[in-house]
Amino acid sequence: GSTLKEKEADKYSEQLMEYMRLEKPYLNPELTLTQLASEIDISKHHLSQIINEQFNLNFFEFINQYRVEEVKSRINDPKFENYSLLGIAFDSGFNSKSSFNRIFKRLTNQTPSQYKSALAEK
Repeated sequence: GSTLKEKEADKYSEQLMEYMRLEKPYLNPELTLTQLASEIDISKHHLSQIINEQFNLNFFEFINQYRVEEVKSRINDPKFENYSLLGIAFDSGFNSKSSFNRIFKRLTNQTPSQYKSALAEK
């Protein structure tokens, strides 16, 4: 059973989305649920519940989605064209090559290098 009222849940998830967008806490590879909860001043339990119920994801999936989006936008950004994919991945909050490749492929159905070369062909 959910201990959060719907109105509270909506408010919290808005707060969360806003914070993710403005502060990009996912760029920190060490980010934990506890840390994020304290940064937006929500209990850890509630934060976990919001991510599970509103987004149907667990904490790491939720955070990694943002990291993958960050990687994609940096691959698209001429400012980062001299960076290696791995450099971009690390700057986007991933902390290992294997987890980056695995997560990126799971979320986009492409490896990072496939994604990059597909863009280059456009």
